[in-house]
Amino acid sequence: MAATNKKGSGKPQERRSVARNRRARHDFHIVSELECGIALLGTEVKSLRGGQCSLQEAFVRIDDGELWLMRAHIPEYVFGNAMNHEPLRQRKLLAHRSEIRKWEKLLKERGTTAVPLEVYFQGSKVKVLVALVTGKKQHDKRAAVKERQDKREIDRAFARRDR
Repeated sequence: MAATNKKGSGKPQERRSVARNRRARHDFHIVSELECGIALLGTEVKSLRGGQCSLQEAFVRIDDGELWLMRAHIPEYVFGNAMNHEPLRQRKLLAHRSEIRKWEKLLKERGTTAVPLEVYFQGSKVKVLVALVTGKKQHDKRAAVKERQDKREIDRAFARRDR
């Protein structure tokens, strides 16, 4: 899924992941995904370039028709000065108004929430992949683990057979 450059050079922009929320894929059923931009301060971008970010406790909220990333931890930039950023501040996500309205309706349903799945660089821009999710029951989690183990065993059996 490589996007091409806007300048028409035809070179695909690289996508470099900074942080992933693997726990979200384990704990939730993903209903839909949305790629958003994010409004950051300079020191936050520098921390992200260093590969520092945590999405473990993060979630997304809609206030007054705007998407906000809450509790995402981007540590202070080591070489920053007195104007360094606050690590757990709210950050505005940038998305089309129609998408936000659609998600706002879906979030009003009981049992749905929005969580960030990944923070990454696409070219020089920082993007956040946000997912609309519903919770998994314990038996769903066990079934998913068993399914992965069964697939792994089948792959191993085929690998042994091909030798």
